[in-house]
Parts: sequence; C-alpha cells; structure tokens
Amino acid sequence: MNIMGELAVLFGVCLIAEGVSALLPVPFPASVIGMLLLLALLMVRVVRERHIDRVCGFLSDNMSFFFVAPCVGLLKHLDVLLQCLVPFCIIARRLFCHRLDSSADPGLAEKERSPA
Repeated sequence: MNIMGELAVLFGVCLIAEGVSALLPVPFPASVIGMLLLLALLMVRVVRERHIDRVCGFLSDNMSFFFVAPCVGLLKHLDVLLQCLVPFCIIARRLFCHRLDSSADPGLAEKERSPA
C-alpha cells in the first residue's frame, strides 16, 4: 500500500475514534479509543501490519519531535508546576518506595543473616 493509503487508514481510525468519543455519555479520550480500535482491527486481521508499516515506522522514529510543542507549553506554566513539584515528588517517592518494599521478599533479610 502506498503512503497515502497508509495515512488514510490511520486517519480513518482516528476519525472513527473521535466519533465514538463524542457519542459516549462519559468523557473518554479519543486517542485511547483509536488505539484500541486499531488493536482490534489488527487482531482480527482487517488491517494487516504491512498496511500501516511505513507510516507507523516514520511516526515512531520521529516521536521525540512531536513532544517539543507540549514541552514548550509546559514551560509557559512553569510557575504553577513548581508549586506542585515538591508535593508531587514526596507522594511519588512514598508510592514508589512502598511498592519496592512490598514487592521485596520478606524472608530475604533473614536468609542473608543465617549461616548456610
């Protein structure tokens, strides 16, 4: 399939996802619906990998370029972000450390202390 056809498939899935998102009674991101729809189409083999291979490769190879504008937008609101940064870091650290502690083997320390 040519590149325009591959783009048409991806944009068609995005358009359908936008319509589904607008019809839902609760707010749900159209991008997530689009990814799930594309996954379903790939799994039932309506859309094959070769149908979207080149365009998806290009988009994933240049993904960092697409994050420049949102990052610049975040810098515009840096004062608000800095006010929330310390509480966010404290909460994230507590959650992360708790997760590490709970996933560790509770008997590991005792096994290391006892001679073999």
